[in-house]
Amino acid sequence: MDATFEQEQQHLSRTYAKLERIEREVRERLEADLEEALADKEDMFDELVLNQDADIQLETLAELEAMNRIIEGYNLAADINTEKLRRAQLLLHSPYFAKVTLQFPHADEPKDIYIGAAGMTDEKRRHFIVDWRSPVAEVYYNQANGPTSYEANGRTIEVDLQLRRQFDLHRDELRAYFDTTVAIEDPLLLASLAKRRTSQLTSITTTIQKEQNTVIRHADVPVLLVRGIAGSGKTSVLLQRIAYLFYTERDTLDPDDVYLITPNSVFGHYIDSVLPDMGETNPHIATWDDLMDQLGLAGRGIAKDASMEVLHAIDEGVPALQLSTGDFCDIRVDDERVITAAQARASLDKFSRIPLGVHRCTLAIEDLKEKLEQRVMRLARDEATHDAMMDLSNDEQIRIFARQYLTARYRPVVTAIEQGEWLRIDRIGMRMLGKQTLDAVEWLYLKLALVGGGAHRARYVMVDEVQDYTLTQLAVLARYFGNAHFLLLGDENQAVYAGTATFAEIRDLFAKLRGSVDECALMISYRSSPEITDLFTRLLPEDERIEASSVQRPGVEPVIVECDGAQAYEAALRDAVAAAAGEDCLTALIANSRTRAKQLAKMLEGAPILPVADNGALPDKGVVLLDVKLAKGLEFDHAIVPDVHEGAFPNEPLRRHRLYTAISRATQRVTLIANGKLTSLLA
Repeated sequence: MDATFEQEQQHLSRTYAKLERIEREVRERLEADLEEALADKEDMFDELVLNQDADIQLETLAELEAMNRIIEGYNLAADINTEKLRRAQLLLHSPYFAKVTLQFPHADEPKDIYIGAAGMTDEKRRHFIVDWRSPVAEVYYNQANGPTSYEANGRTIEVDLQLRRQFDLHRDELRAYFDTTVAIEDPLLLASLAKRRTSQLTSITTTIQKEQNTVIRHADVPVLLVRGIAGSGKTSVLLQRIAYLFYTERDTLDPDDVYLITPNSVFGHYIDSVLPDMGETNPHIATWDDLMDQLGLAGRGIAKDASMEVLHAIDEGVPALQLSTGDFCDIRVDDERVITAAQARASLDKFSRIPLGVHRCTLAIEDLKEKLEQRVMRLARDEATHDAMMDLSNDEQIRIFARQYLTARYRPVVTAIEQGEWLRIDRIGMRMLGKQTLDAVEWLYLKLALVGGGAHRARYVMVDEVQDYTLTQLAVLARYFGNAHFLLLGDENQAVYAGTATFAEIRDLFAKLRGSVDECALMISYRSSPEITDLFTRLLPEDERIEASSVQRPGVEPVIVECDGAQAYEAALRDAVAAAAGEDCLTALIANSRTRAKQLAKMLEGAPILPVADNGALPDKGVVLLDVKLAKGLEFDHAIVPDVHEGAFPNEPLRRHRLYTAISRATQRVTLIANGKLTSLLA
């Protein structure tokens, strides 16, 4: 009998019983507090006397204020208990996943610390499970026994790491434990990687590796640029970084302050459950097109000639720009002209001593809002306004509520004023830049340069697949999220769009806009088998190929099918799809473009290919047809890559990147099918 196993099982049983007791007690406390709160509210309202007498009114207001404080106290207690209940329920699925034994200086005995997806304290407020994001947990992820340290509350704590133990457990059952110090021998990681992938990304909290931990716990800097090969866990690290920030800044950081820019809607669904599974709320998750749609710019697209020179011209030209009468417009509510173009111009001209730009327009905005306030006060006394509110009970109510009614009616006008809708951005921009139309990037950048705005509340912006953005798009994001710190992740070898920014250009841009750029690299593949990793790393530059490696166990050699003619090629594709459809796994047939995907769908009509859901959800098994741009960031048990011949994949960067991306989607098996000889890219 394994004595250590028995000891750890006993500890798990005690911990689980403690969690069950906490869950039960907190639930009962919430129910009791709710009943007590309802009873108190009912009693307070019964005792409250509403009276129009002035002296009694003051007393009533004081009573109402006291009631509000009591209600706020109940709400605060409910929030605290609800959060504790959420953590207890999360931990009941798996109380912890690791243990470290630390010898602290001047302590007689070493201390055992159990690490879980969340932290939990007992009745004496002692942590019997620590959160994986806590400072002390870093010694676990550093993966080296012996003298080490961690930072806490601005101090460096020196410790001796005597034991690093991993657990495979489910609820109160201990299945196995492992003592390990070396990342590549990590049994829990290898067991996790051996599991069949699912239609959604899952948390890697238990298997974070040292190079990933460096990114997750990196100091808060203006810009962090992360370069990682395919399958290195960039997206998982990004989500863990968000969770880490929520933990370290839990008193000040709200999910609404964080934006995650994803490559496509399928990818958004793929990552949707990761943070909730860690007990965190998802931030804003949006694609570039989603953002443009929210700003009313979805139909504009990005012009082929959009360049940083145009944005520089805007920055240089705005201060000296002279506006004409036609550059201003009215702001209306229904058919009522509330702010006239002449008023807008007068407000801007009032500050003509200041160069045109955000400062001057901000002053004009405040002046226009004051004009609107004066209009509301004037109309509140107007007989026509009173007539519009005749459904109210008496004249006194009309007098009291007229202004409130008008404020509500003109609320959209306030928004329109603040967003600069009194300026004709298109007209100004076309004249300024000598263009017939403005694309989304040009319009938004000019609007931000003139009027300001943007998501100033945002504190963090995470851009995944950053290699797919143009420099002008990134410049707009940097200006739109003007106060935010950026995390930029990507793989330059997966740049599948023409005209996108290189990492060198991204680095230079953000260094100019934010002052500095920190960088990290992720060069270990956790997704694909060594055989698949060896295949797609042939497409990397020589220096990156040397750095790259896989930690997966040996798997199946890639299948390469070279066909003689179109008929044999179609037959090979149909055979591969039919065979994959009968397997208990998810397979992607990955075309090198959207046009080619449509052609393949027509060619393979009647084949067992499943559609991708409108919300971007992937099926759990079967075969789906995707173009390489839609497949980016996703992973599949099996990838079938068609057209892997010289005509479709000649030796040029964009096609090399697309082939690298397609092959690297596979975790276990890859099938390459060529109409003729295999492309020389893989020779």
